Amino acid sequence: MSVRRRRPLLVTAVLAVGAGLVLTACGPDNTDPAAGPKASPTTAAVTPAPTGAAPATGAPTAPTTGAASHTPTGAPRTPSGTSPSTSARPGTGNAPAPTDATPCDINDLSIHVTARPGAPSQRVIEVHNTGTKACSLSSSPGVNLGNSTARDQSNNIRPVLASGTQRFPVPAGQNAYAVIDLNPGGATTGTTPDINELNVLADQDDTNMPLAATHNFPLTSDTRVLNPHLGNYRATVTDAVTSMTAAGK
Repeated sequence: MSVRRRRPLLVTAVLAVGAGLVLTACGPDNTDPAAGPKASPTTAAVTPAPTGAAPATGAPTAPTTGAASHTPTGAPRTPSGTSPSTSARPGTGNAPAPTDATPCDINDLSIHVTARPGAPSQRVIEVHNTGTKACSLSSSPGVNLGNSTARDQSNNIRPVLASGTQRFPVPAGQNAYAVIDLNPGGATTGTTPDINELNVLADQDDTNMPLAATHNFPLTSDTRVLNPHLGNYRATVTDAVTSMTAAGK
């Protein structure tokens, strides 16, 4: 009888010891470390200083290299190796316009030719920059005179040009003027017959403006043409006349 009673007790004791071992083995895996959770490196942040606060003594300051700067209030500096235009631009005081402006697009220009009051043989060529940015033109427009009905325009008359090769910058919304004198000597005889058209290409450099962009302006039948002279682009008509009078000299 005593042997039969010991077996249940032994089994119970073994089960109790085994359960204790199981609880002991599982315990540490579900317990947080005593030191508490570690901070995630992605959530750590430096508290920014209040606006306007002075940096702490010894704290590094941000480098200035590459930082954006505001527009200077003084006159713009001319890049090394370039020369500024000598003509003052309208609305800019004595500050010259930039000489490195992109060549003008014919679609951003309007061109007009008018007679100069008090000088019947002279015509004022006005080129207006209708674009939103400054652009540049050749030193003078490309001009020739001929007959609108002639099939061959290769023999058209080309004016004597004033010296100068520097491109002329035209700020957005501003004008460039060139003046041509069709008959500087005022000749009444010996003038070229059948000239009834003045052809103007705003930029005579054909790498910037195609010949197809030439504008044609009619001349009246009583217009006399002999040895015409053309000046360079200028910011005012007065300066353009001065340039024209120097052509051929």
